[in-house]
Parts: sequence; structure tokens; C-alpha cells
Amino acid sequence: MQLRPFLPLVAVLLAGCSSPDEVREKTGVTATASQSASRAGASASAAASANGSAKKVAEDTDLYSYAFSYPAPVGRYPALAARLEQQAAKARAEMIAQAREERESAKKEGFPFHPHSYGAEWKVVADLPGYLSLSNEFSTYTGGAHGMYGLESLVWDKEAERAMDGAELFTSPQALGAAMGGTVCAALNRERENRRGEPVDPKGEYFSDCPGLDSATILVGSSNGKTFDRITVWFGPYVAGPYAEGAYELDFPMTAAMLGAVKPAYREAFGAKS
Repeated sequence: MQLRPFLPLVAVLLAGCSSPDEVREKTGVTATASQSASRAGASASAAASANGSAKKVAEDTDLYSYAFSYPAPVGRYPALAARLEQQAAKARAEMIAQAREERESAKKEGFPFHPHSYGAEWKVVADLPGYLSLSNEFSTYTGGAHGMYGLESLVWDKEAERAMDGAELFTSPQALGAAMGGTVCAALNRERENRRGEPVDPKGEYFSDCPGLDSATILVGSSNGKTFDRITVWFGPYVAGPYAEGAYELDFPMTAAMLGAVKPAYREAFGAKS
């Protein structure tokens, strides 16, 4: 799981530590249009509600701020919705417990207390007949100099009712990276140069190396609503650059070479982008 700007909830969640302008705007992962096609078969029909419903919760108190949401396609799958809600409920409980503890310490030690926060916003990346690919933009603040933010990948197997990370669809992050060759590094360094205003020195000490895909979040997307034919590689703060540079989000089409890194069990769900 990597770290990412948590938009548009940052204004609420990080109010105690920094302004929204200090958190970089999202750089490209957008939800694709939800496809209406459903997987044939009784098991998939039983697992999915015909309409589904979105969920959005927001709380703002003197102790904490909390926000959680997911779109209607998630609500079509009760087991998936329950999973996300349980995950958020656990994070909320932990945040509140930590905030209470710090508030008590602040009273005893005489230092100011800043409300804590947690937010999670799930979005659809791709909705295929057999799979629902999601991203979770999450954010936390625990009273320090600034908040942290991240990105989570989740792919829901509609028939098996199983959740997995996007990277799990491949034999390994290393195999996918090898199949992509120098494409990731080249794209990353172009973006680094744009942000820094100068070329990246491969021998430099200032975030000049090329992180492996095992340090990235991998989102699987689709341009046709039928197969996964693109991926997004996302590097959080302190992975490919300092916090001030924000996250690095790089989009790539699936190629024939990359298809070779897909696990056989999921091969039919992928296709090279023409």
C-alpha cells in the first residue's frame, strides 16, 4: 500500500496541520465509466444486488474528523461492501482511541491538541463482466507536522467473491517490471524533470534511483469495459521523491510482453491495448 493525496477530503481531514494547497492535486487516476454488463451465471447474480447503492459518511468533532465513501457499483456486492465498511470501522476506532490518548497527554503536559483524522474514498477504476477494480484514496492525520496520504488497490472477483490487490493478478511485481523494461523509469524521470526543473542525475543522492514495482501501487484499468488493457503505477511520497513533490502516478497500456507476466488464472481478463 502506498501513499497518495487524498482529494477532495483533504480540506477537512488535514485542516489541523496544513492547507489543502499543500497537498498535490490528483495526477491522472480517474474512474472509468461503470459498465452495465453483468457476469452470466447464478452465483454472480445471487452475489450482486441489481441496483446497488453508494455510501458516504462524514463526522467532524472536536476530537476527530472521519470520512468514508464508496460508489454504487460496490453496493451491488454485499460481501465487498461489508469488507470495506469493516476496514473503515476498524480504522475509525483506532483513530479515536489514539486521539483520546493524545488529548489526555496534551492536558497533562500543557501542549495544544490537534484533532486527528481519517478518510477513505473508494472509486471505480474499471468495471468488467467478471471483475471490479477499485482504488482507495486515504488520508490520516495524527497530530504531527503534516498528514499522510495513500492509495490502495483492490480487485473484486465477482464470481468467487474474493478481494485481491491489483499486483496479485501478476506473477510478481518484479516479473511485471521486467516485462515493462525501462518504460517505468523513463516515464518517472520525465515527470521528475518536469517537477524539479532539471534532468535527473542517475548517480545523484536526491531520489535519483528508479524504485521497483514492489514499492508501487498497481491499479488495473480498462478502456473497453471488457478486459484490463492498461495499468497505473503509483509511487507515494518518499518513494520516488520527497514529500513536497507529491506522489508520482504513471499510466501505461498493456503490451504483449506485459501479458506474459499475468498469472494464468487471470489471463483471460487481460488484453493488449491496440
